[in-house]
Amino acid sequence: MASYHGPKAKVQRRFGEVLVPRPKYQRILEKRPYPPGEHGRDRQYRSGRRSNYSLQLAEKQKLAFIFNVRDRQMRRYFVRARKQSGNTGTNMLVLLERRLDNLVFRAGFAPTIWAARQLVGHGHILVNGRRLDIASAQVRTGDVISIHERMRKNVHIAEALESRGAVPEYMSLDADNFSATFERVPERNEMPIPVDEQQIVEWYTRLT
Repeated sequence: MASYHGPKAKVQRRFGEVLVPRPKYQRILEKRPYPPGEHGRDRQYRSGRRSNYSLQLAEKQKLAFIFNVRDRQMRRYFVRARKQSGNTGTNMLVLLERRLDNLVFRAGFAPTIWAARQLVGHGHILVNGRRLDIASAQVRTGDVISIHERMRKNVHIAEALESRGAVPEYMSLDADNFSATFERVPERNEMPIPVDEQQIVEWYTRLT
């Protein structure tokens, strides 16, 4: 699945669940609880037995959508995760979770991963006081992520901070100074990623 720039609600309706934690998407799925398309009302969501291929593909596509990454990038994360010690699926999620754009989103500086990626790409994000405009950059333990001073009065950032949810336990937020610290590598139960990573590992394993 390529990096997606179309209607976000449409993708989530296809999977039948909210993947981007925003109230408007919850309302859309409640109002239209069926897949998109001309025959969506007739099909509803699949309730019968699905093949392993179908389940694995869906989980991979969900993960790519959540982090807004391309399939080629996903494959590289899997290869890196498999070389590390420990559970390959968890390792893969940790690598994705440590992406700079994702942590900008988790800190509440942006309402979505897409907005966070734009902030990073436009040079509005600092890591340890230095500008870093690579969305996929891996943030290390102890790194401080902050908003450039010229953007601290931006209305969209202010709105994102006001409406943010709880900051993950592996991060600390200093909202007054528009900064967040990546305190430690997260455990699996601390990463709010609604996927079955073992299905994704099996998907890539069968391709290698």
